[in-house]
Amino acid sequence: MKRNFARYWLPALAWTGVVLTASGDPFSAQNTGSILEAVTAFFFGPLPPQTFATLHFLVRKSAHFAEYGILSLMWFRAWRGVRGGFQWRWALAGIGMALATAIPDEVHQSFVPSRGSSGWDVLLDLCGAVAVQVVLWALIRRRVVRADGSSAAPA
Repeated sequence: MKRNFARYWLPALAWTGVVLTASGDPFSAQNTGSILEAVTAFFFGPLPPQTFATLHFLVRKSAHFAEYGILSLMWFRAWRGVRGGFQWRWALAGIGMALATAIPDEVHQSFVPSRGSSGWDVLLDLCGAVAVQVVLWALIRRRVVRADGSSAAPA
């Protein structure tokens, strides 16, 4: 039991902590902007301000999508545990946990002076969580179909 907790549940809880920690001031646009600016300047030289602003926006929104996609995956894995395959109830639990993290995360950001809060970010987080579950379903379904040689696979 302890081994299953450490292997399946602890990573999901830890990633939830990482996501919630990222809603603080250290990950504000001002702080991530200076890091991204240094990285892009190293590889590409200085970028025009509008180009950099667009890149910074896209990187930040991609991070939302990815971090909540990973969160959804980690919770799917926790709910599935040692069982194999795919069940939509595990996927919905993963999506639900991502959403249950995204909403208070955005509310928290409304109280951090260097951050902003947006319902659009919650929607983006939800899209990342759903997208990962759909990809996971397709990958597991494909593996099941190949394993038994049939053209139909259980959902």
